Amino acid sequence: MSERISTPPGRSRGSADPITLDDDATLHAMGYPRKLTRRFQAFDNFAISFTIINIISGIFSSFGYGLNAGGPRILVFGWIGVSVMVLFIGAAMAEVASAFPTSGALYFSAGKLAKRHKGAWSWYTGWLNFVGQIGGTAATGYAAATFIQAFIALQWPSYEPTTHQTVLITAAIVIVQGLANTYTVHLVAVLNRISVWWLLIGLVVIVGTLVVMPDHHQSASFVTHFENNTGFTNGLYGGMLGLLVTSWTFTGFDGSFHMSEETVRATVNAPRGITRSIGYSAITGLVLMLALVYSIRSYSEVAGAAAPPVQILIDGLGMGWAKAILLIVIGSMLFCGLANLTSNTRQIFAFSRDGAMPGSRWWHSVSPRTRTPVKAVWLAVGCSLALVLPGWWSHTAFTAIVSVNVVGLFLAYAVPIFLRLRLGDAFQPGPWHLGRWGRPVGVVAVLWVLLSSVLFMLPQASPITVDSFNYAPIALAAVLLIATVWWFATARRRFHGPVSYGRPDEVAAMDLI
Repeated sequence: MSERISTPPGRSRGSADPITLDDDATLHAMGYPRKLTRRFQAFDNFAISFTIINIISGIFSSFGYGLNAGGPRILVFGWIGVSVMVLFIGAAMAEVASAFPTSGALYFSAGKLAKRHKGAWSWYTGWLNFVGQIGGTAATGYAAATFIQAFIALQWPSYEPTTHQTVLITAAIVIVQGLANTYTVHLVAVLNRISVWWLLIGLVVIVGTLVVMPDHHQSASFVTHFENNTGFTNGLYGGMLGLLVTSWTFTGFDGSFHMSEETVRATVNAPRGITRSIGYSAITGLVLMLALVYSIRSYSEVAGAAAPPVQILIDGLGMGWAKAILLIVIGSMLFCGLANLTSNTRQIFAFSRDGAMPGSRWWHSVSPRTRTPVKAVWLAVGCSLALVLPGWWSHTAFTAIVSVNVVGLFLAYAVPIFLRLRLGDAFQPGPWHLGRWGRPVGVVAVLWVLLSSVLFMLPQASPITVDSFNYAPIALAAVLLIATVWWFATARRRFHGPVSYGRPDEVAAMDLI
């Protein structure tokens, strides 16, 4: 990966190099005035994606599924393989982020990279990204609520969790996260810095206790153990489903892209934030995965438990330590949801700035006191609560709605990468780019997104019932159908992709800061 100076999009080869331009001048060159405060340093930008990926939250939430879909062999080696594939996606996205460092991120770059039908490419990418992020905020809050109730049940055995309580706790979590995002971006940056240390120190505590305290560990060869309890007789199919454990974890790294307009030296720090968050998550996640796998005492008991990682903690560490570590996990999930909501808000802000959402004038307004898009924050909160609400009557209904989260996000990731490939040598990279490796890395990234998206939409358990049915394809089809009807009904006449507010000198005069 290279960081040599190159020409920014929309500028001639004889123009000033982007590395000599300040962040505002880069933003003005893309047609936007500055509305948001630049308080994110390189570490802050990295922190938001690292927190959203959140290996503690992701692994603890999906570990049980992996035990039954491939077992240790897929959990460990699948983690390694899929992490590499995700790093290809992140590197390809980072190259695009360096060229177009805006809050609009994926949908903006899709509109700029498309040769034809710029509005349509931008429209579909934006709505896939929006729905995926809303689903992510709702799902993360729901997972946190589930683990909070698991902790309460351990502390007070008479407590019985219900779906109604889970929905109410989720709603409270999302509202508190909305309040935190309402205040200054400086507060969000501080909380994200804390979250990184919470994750790293929490990882050391969890791994350290699992290595030292249990009186039994599995043998070295246990990592090759294969288990297929998915109900499907084909072991290869069951193992491929197990790869989804890692894919579920590695979402949200576009957060660094969305925070570009609030990041110092965004053309370099945003792409670094994307790639570093994936790389560090891959390494730390592998360590955590190995610690959990080798601490399994009774495979059948753990695989059949309601919360397999919690059962591992109880078996190996005792109830007291299990409850303490569960608090670390809950904290990680809460930080994850907070960062996800922040990223979601910036996408709404930018999408509305270009007139792509109902009531756009409301959602891209910025508070003069905090310099944050407060109305966009509460739109994101409201939409997330709307997705959580069906869980009041049925967990299956909630799962059906948020199942589009990962598929929608990864498809949104793939679109600008695909368009960058199709543009070929006409693509003008930013100062962070892949050089001659850009094309092969992009090809691998797009192919992996297509393969993993198919896996996400295939049946994941047998026999297939109303409760076990995979609703992801139905949810995705519904999103695309609504977006298509809306596009042909009204949007195509008024939305033509990212807009420019004027020449650089004109938009500079519109700066609010």
